[in-house]
Amino acid sequence: MNIQGEVAEGYEAVRDAFVRNFEVLGDRGAAVAVYRDGRRVVDLWGGTHDVDGTDPWTAGTAQVVRSATKGVAAAVPLLLHQRGLLDLDAPVGDYWPECKAGGKEGALVRDLLAHRAGVPALDVPLTPEEAADGLSGARAVAAQRPFWEPGTEHGYHAQTFSWLLSELVLRVTGASLGSWLAQEVTGPRGLDFWIGLPQAVAETGRVGRVGAVEPPQSAGALRTRPRRNVSEAYADPDSLTRRAFAAITPLADENAPAYRAAELPASAGIGTARALAGLYASLIGDTEDGPRLFTPETTALAGTELSSGPDRVLVVNTRFGPGHMLHSPASPMLSPASFGHPGRGGSLAFADPESGIAFGYVTNALASSVTADPRAQALVRALRTAL
Repeated sequence: MNIQGEVAEGYEAVRDAFVRNFEVLGDRGAAVAVYRDGRRVVDLWGGTHDVDGTDPWTAGTAQVVRSATKGVAAAVPLLLHQRGLLDLDAPVGDYWPECKAGGKEGALVRDLLAHRAGVPALDVPLTPEEAADGLSGARAVAAQRPFWEPGTEHGYHAQTFSWLLSELVLRVTGASLGSWLAQEVTGPRGLDFWIGLPQAVAETGRVGRVGAVEPPQSAGALRTRPRRNVSEAYADPDSLTRRAFAAITPLADENAPAYRAAELPASAGIGTARALAGLYASLIGDTEDGPRLFTPETTALAGTELSSGPDRVLVVNTRFGPGHMLHSPASPMLSPASFGHPGRGGSLAFADPESGIAFGYVTNALASSVTADPRAQALVRALRTAL
C-alpha cells in the first residue's frame, strides 16, 4: 500500500495502524489527520479516490462522512450561544413557534441538541427529494408528535437532527446552517468541509464515491459483531431504531449530486480528514489555521454531559453533550474528556481538551459499524500510545 503524507516524530504508530487498516481491515481509500496543541502532527492518505475505482486518493480528496457531520454542525449552535444569540435553556418554540405542536412545547434547545427532543422518527418518512428540499423536513418534525415527553429520555435522532438543527439555526440567524458554517467557520480558515456541496467544488472532481463493503476475513475478531438485541432492533421494521434510520425512505444515493448539494447536517457533510481535525483543533485552542473558535467556557460546555444511559434508538448506553457525542464504551474516543462524533460506516472526528488532540478519519469504504468502527478505533489506540 502506497501511503502518502507525513507524521511527526513519535507518531509512527499511527502510520503503522493506518497501513494495517488497508492490509488487514479492508480499507479501500482513507485519510487520517491529527493536531496536537494546534499543530498538525499526522497527515496521511492512501488507497483509491472511489471505493470502486482505481484512481489514487490525493491530499485534497473529500468524502461523505455521514453522522460525523453532526459534530461539525454542533459547533454552530454553540457559537451562537457563545455570541449571546441562542439560549440553550429556552424552549425551542421561542425561536420556532411551529415546533410546539403535538406536545413539544416543553422541549428546550438543550433537549434538541442532546437527542432528548422525542422526535427521532417520523410517522410518514420523507423521500430523498423531500429530505433535501429545505422545507419538508422542518414541517414534518414540527408537526410530529413526540415518542416520549421531551427532556425525559434520550434517543439518537439519526436523520431528524438535520431538520431540527437546520431550522433552529435558520430562525436564529436568517441563514442556512451550511452557509453560516461556510461564512463564519470553514471558509475563513480554509477548511475543506461543506454541509451542502457547492457546485464549483463538485465540478473539480475532488469528492470520491463511497460505498458499502464487507470486512474481509483477515479482520478476524475485529469484525463488527453487534449484540443480539441491537441486531434485532435494526432488523425489526416497527422498532424505533429502524424507523429513526428510515426517516428518509428509500435510502438516498449518497453519491448523487443532489444529495451532496443538500444541507443535511445529520448525515451529508463532505470533507477531508485534515479539515475535520483542523476544525476540532480550533474548538480547543489556537491552530495553524487561525485563533480558537470556542472560548474555554464553550469548550467546557461542549464536553458537558446532558444525556447518558440507555439510548431509545441505538439500544446501547450513549452519552451526549449539547450536540456532540461524548466518549463512552459504545463510542470510544481518546479519553473521558473527548467530544466529537462518529459516522456510521467508519468516519470519526473528535477533540480531547485534556491532551490537546484533535482527530479526523475519513473513509470511502462504509462498513456495518454504527459508532465504533474497528479501523477508526485502531488509529485511536495507536494515537494513545504516542501521548
